[in-house]
Amino acid sequence: MQIHNLLDWKTHLPTLRQWKEEGRIRYIGLTHYTPSAYAEVEAALKAEAFDFLQINYALDDRAVEARLLPLCRERGVAVLCNRPFGGGGLLGRLRNTPLPGWAGEVQARSWAQLALKFLISHPAVTCAIPGTGNPKYMKENAEAARGPLLTDAQRQQLIALIG
Repeated sequence: MQIHNLLDWKTHLPTLRQWKEEGRIRYIGLTHYTPSAYAEVEAALKAEAFDFLQINYALDDRAVEARLLPLCRERGVAVLCNRPFGGGGLLGRLRNTPLPGWAGEVQARSWAQLALKFLISHPAVTCAIPGTGNPKYMKENAEAARGPLLTDAQRQQLIALIG
């Protein structure tokens, strides 16, 4: 069960904790999508024990890397990545850009797969949740889980490519 956008999180938390103790739910988490709320997300994660955080994270939207991802890793909070393609704009910008020469080494055949591998190779990230209604893209996204994860050097090369 997640508290969406921190909406009345302090009010909801006691009920969710009770439900968890009763076995009605297994996990309690927070969500947010607005960088202006990240300080409040950080404060909530420091004040209480949550099981997961669902937050925006993409190759071109890395605001959570500085504080939230390290905090989640330190506290054992799972991280679910919203908008792994930056709302679609990232893939559109990369459409005519050739894949890096090393993409085949990590079994990535598309920018979507590289973008997902970028996320899931971060040590704090538990999973990425790309949304699609197209079975072709669903298959392509699932195939990003095959092969090796990106090295730190490959992650840095992708960051430099995006600029």
